[in-house]
Amino acid sequence: MSTIKAIIRFLLRILLTPFRYFNKRKNGVVVSEKKHEFPNDVFLELVSMTLAEGHTAVIWVKGFSMRPFLEFGRDKVKLAFASSFHVGDAVLAEIAKGHYVLHRIIKKEGDRVTLQGDGNVRGVEQCTTADIKGVVTEYIRPNRILFADDVCLKQKIRLWQKLRPIRRYLLFIYKALI
Repeated sequence: MSTIKAIIRFLLRILLTPFRYFNKRKNGVVVSEKKHEFPNDVFLELVSMTLAEGHTAVIWVKGFSMRPFLEFGRDKVKLAFASSFHVGDAVLAEIAKGHYVLHRIIKKEGDRVTLQGDGNVRGVEQCTTADIKGVVTEYIRPNRILFADDVCLKQKIRLWQKLRPIRRYLLFIYKALI
């Protein structure tokens, strides 16, 4: 099975090389500002304190759990204090002491909230509403800014959540394209 998967991946990479090259040229951005990296537990603790004071924060996305909506190294998000949030919102939550995730709410039952990354096939996280530190208000891409309350974006998110049973295959094709 793994041999067949490797062959399919190889063939997709060869067939989709022109699209990958075009995509890199279209989305490629040269950033002259220096990036400073801090450990997530320290940095996101400061971000959550800043959000609790009523300020907003813009952070770079790390990791691949929010693919295809957020891409590591390309996208940033603007966070605000989470006074209210709904199913489908991307939130910054502390799921364990010092362990933060930026994932989407897939279920809300009273005080309990279930989170899952858009790029995750199976794994979910549980937390309480008190553990949610901020909600994403803007998705900042190199060429544009998408507001979280955009109707078209919300439709895409709902469609992506409905495609959960075949998400594994769609993500496989997406990874072959980039």
